[in-house]
Amino acid sequence: MNSSPGFIYLASQSPRRQQLLQQIGVRFELLLPCSHEDAEALESEVSGELPAAYVERVTRAKLRAAQERLRMSTLPAAPILCADTTVALGRRILGKPRDALDAARTLRLLSSRTHRVITAVALASGRREWLGLSVSRVHFGALPRREIERYVAGGEPFGKAGAYAIQSSIAAWVQRIEGSYSGIMGLPLYETARLLARAGVRF
Repeated sequence: MNSSPGFIYLASQSPRRQQLLQQIGVRFELLLPCSHEDAEALESEVSGELPAAYVERVTRAKLRAAQERLRMSTLPAAPILCADTTVALGRRILGKPRDALDAARTLRLLSSRTHRVITAVALASGRREWLGLSVSRVHFGALPRREIERYVAGGEPFGKAGAYAIQSSIAAWVQRIEGSYSGIMGLPLYETARLLARAGVRF
């Protein structure tokens, strides 16, 4: 097992991922994009790309960007953790909504249906890299129009793949899930813990 400092870098702005790392006792420092970086461009879709391939590619791109960010800084070396989550309805990728109309349209698509939540997590330590993938299924009951309107008006869908957060009020309409709750939140803790152990990170 490789020797490792007592912390990792988390290259994510997601407060949910920060909370999940704290939940399992991982010490971390944030390694966020600089002002000149176009972080959103890394999440651009490629025509015909399948959801799992998309989320793996985006996660690896985020990891490369974070490695370069660290290389150009004066920060001490430490493992870097990245993740990305997407929602898929069949082969269709349901990313972050562009606006309120797009958010409502996405939620109507998910109503009374089962979709997949796919989260990839990648870890780099020195010259070694590891990647894990979590695939969960979420089934929504029928989402009433008024509930969709209320949810969108509250601003919760924005910045979230599939236009919702499993830990928000919309959970009242989640009939069942199969898979990883933390993966649906954005960081599958089982897969993450396995990668950290392989890199020699203690927590």
